[in-house]
Amino acid sequence: MRAPGAAPTFVRMSARPPQIVAFGGGGFSMEWGNPLLDDHVLSLTGVARPRVCFLPTASGDADHYVVRFYRAFGADRCEPSHISLFRRETGVGDPRAHLLAQDLIYVGGGSLVSLMGTWRAHGVDDALYEAWRAGVVLCGGSAGSLCWFSHAVSCFHEGPARRLEGLGFLPCSNAVHYTDEPGRRSAFLAAVAAGMPAGYGVGDAAALHFVGTDLAEVVASRREARARYVCADGAGGASERDLPVRYLGDAAAVAADLSPPGPLSRPALAA
Repeated sequence: MRAPGAAPTFVRMSARPPQIVAFGGGGFSMEWGNPLLDDHVLSLTGVARPRVCFLPTASGDADHYVVRFYRAFGADRCEPSHISLFRRETGVGDPRAHLLAQDLIYVGGGSLVSLMGTWRAHGVDDALYEAWRAGVVLCGGSAGSLCWFSHAVSCFHEGPARRLEGLGFLPCSNAVHYTDEPGRRSAFLAAVAAGMPAGYGVGDAAALHFVGTDLAEVVASRREARARYVCADGAGGASERDLPVRYLGDAAAVAADLSPPGPLSRPALAA
């Protein structure tokens, strides 16, 4: 959050409420050829050609990750950009001003530890908070999901799962790839049972859509995707409750049926 006494930043007015879409796993980095989650976050901006900034910080600004972003978010449907914090130049001049001018900020996966430390060193955490409050839609998968919550369980690095603190925009906990990767679910249940705040275990292809700090719905790019609410059971353990999930493909199919015939789309690029 903005430090006391920091100079105010003036941003353009937006009718959008604060929104965060936290993927359990998915989007262009995991589901090439299935754009449902990425299309959904673009639609939340309410802008025909939104400004979209990618933050690949958790991957160390990996070049291949940035290339994949520009392939998925082409200039034909948005104004894409990215910010590099591991290069001599950020690519945008003033990262704070650039983030505040976006419609959508998309955070990539990787190491949550590296992401949080780098953002705090550069003041990106404060800029993201201001952007969120101003109506810029925030989203991301893996570390790009965990970062928005007060607490998270990360299994990125070797060794046992780690309980970490995130930015705290959302006052609850989060685990990603929940039943898709060994050890994630058991580590999250143990952490909640040990006193970590209640929260959400989210599987690949599922995403939590928050409006403000309230969960509005869970959406998915695959029918089988699942998400669960996890809380302490009062007896030293943790309990799970399945959440209703809306499959985005149903709406996409209806939209396609209502659209006039058009040219065939080009084949998806290889991953």
